[in-house]
Amino acid sequence: MLTLHRSLADASRCVAVDGARIAALGPYEELRAAYGERARVREWAGTPVPGRYEPDTVRLLETLYWPDPREADELGTEPLPVGPDGMPDTRWGASARRGLQRMLTRGVTAVAGPFTRAPVRTAVQRSGVLVGSAAPALAPGARADFAVLGADGDCLATVVGGRLVHRRA
Repeated sequence: MLTLHRSLADASRCVAVDGARIAALGPYEELRAAYGERARVREWAGTPVPGRYEPDTVRLLETLYWPDPREADELGTEPLPVGPDGMPDTRWGASARRGLQRMLTRGVTAVAGPFTRAPVRTAVQRSGVLVGSAAPALAPGARADFAVLGADGDCLATVVGGRLVHRRA
C-alpha cells in the first residue's frame, strides 16, 4: 500500500512510502500528482525526520522492569531496577514490549544490541526496529523508518518498516 506522509508544518516535506521502502521524497503537491488517488494520505502537524537510535537499549530492556499500567498505583510508571533474583521469562518479555513501546513514542526506530535474554530478543525482533545500526537516512529506496516531530521536538508518529507503529492522539 502506498502512503504519503504529508507535513503540514513544511509543505516541501512529504514522504511517499510503498510497502517497507521509501518510494520518494518531495513537496506534497508533486508526490500527489505522481501517485494520484492510489495513495493514502496521512497529514502530520510536524516534520518527517530519520528515526532515532537508542544506544542504551540493552541496559534499558535487560536490567530494568517496565511496569504494567495496572501496576502504576503500586510501582509507579517509570522503569525499575530488577533485583538479583531476576524475573520469569514471561515478565521479561512483557516488560521489554512495554519498554519498546515507550521508545517508539520517542521516535526510536533503531536500537543497540545484542540481547542475551531470549524473551527480550524476541520482543525486539517482533517490534521491527533495526538492531545494531543507526536508523537509515530518509532517501528513496531506503527502509521506511522515520519519525514525525512537532515544532517542540515531541514525537507525533513513528514509522518502522513502512508500518505506523506510534501516533500521538
